[in-house]
Amino acid sequence: MIITFLGTGTSQGVPVIACNCEVCTSADERDNRLRTSILLEDKGKVIAIDSGPDFRYQMLRAKVQRLDAIVFTHEHKDHIAGLDDIRAFNYRQQGPIDVYADIRVEAALKREFYYIFEEHKYPGIPQLNLHNIGSEPFNIGNINFIPIEVLHYKLPVLGFRVNNFTYITDAKTVSDSEKEKIKGTKILVINALQKQSHISHFTFDEAISFAQEIGAEKTYFTHISHRLGKHQDIAKELPHGIELAYDGLKLHIQD
Repeated sequence: MIITFLGTGTSQGVPVIACNCEVCTSADERDNRLRTSILLEDKGKVIAIDSGPDFRYQMLRAKVQRLDAIVFTHEHKDHIAGLDDIRAFNYRQQGPIDVYADIRVEAALKREFYYIFEEHKYPGIPQLNLHNIGSEPFNIGNINFIPIEVLHYKLPVLGFRVNNFTYITDAKTVSDSEKEKIKGTKILVINALQKQSHISHFTFDEAISFAQEIGAEKTYFTHISHRLGKHQDIAKELPHGIELAYDGLKLHIQD
């Protein structure tokens, strides 16, 4: 399985518009972060988790030639806003894209992209097959996804475990029962927004504590704000086995 980090930034991305802080003006490419998303390639399938506002550029930058499905974590704009750009894959592949979403995300997609779901469709609009998901495991081809339910303040968000890989973004609290679904995973990806307290995201210290509790062989932090600090500086503060992800990073994971 190959995981590509398409974006590792928070909802505003990094650099932030009109910000002149040392992170936003950094010459280090690792400090340039598009909105959070990953690409998962396994068993002949190419699957994106989330399609935020940077989706078009992410697909171009990663040279993605095929897309079989998009799986959504939750309905916030920085995770769904780029859905319209599946049109290019519809044309190339001559068919719809499978989209997996829970009931709240489904409602948001139908609200934000109403024209996709109208009875009389305008020519050239995105084509998709919408699949409802919840807390139960589901398959995309031969790939098994185990949903991990977390809370983003009070908003339910889904993370996902695929074999030895677990991906969680926009989490602030995770119940003990959901932690049990994660334990034993070899590679963990979680959000680490900033060092300061935040109402709906793990802070840097909270993310470290969570990673150590889960005990994965390797943990990567994503959904990172410019407030966290420069990549090269923060990397020095991380315990063994924990790293900052960055846009373009690829992981090769054995089943």
